[in-house]
Amino acid sequence: MTLLSLQDQGKILTNEHAEEIGIVTDVDPDGQIAYVEPEPGVTDAIVQGLGFGEADEDDIKISADTVETITGSELRVPTDR
Repeated sequence: MTLLSLQDQGKILTNEHAEEIGIVTDVDPDGQIAYVEPEPGVTDAIVQGLGFGEADEDDIKISADTVETITGSELRVPTDR
């Protein structure tokens, strides 16, 4: 079972074809849900990368169970989910 952490905030969410889906804005305290801002602007990306952003009502929820790979800069999910 994959657990997410606050250190995943600011990472890019991509699919298995390396297509960017959005940027992780927040992670729930239990590490089960990542909140992702689809198509963030440059300012949003910088703020999230510094760890100062937070989730809002426009963010999509990504379950930790759907994350296949976590690297230093991205979370990767399969295309068919």
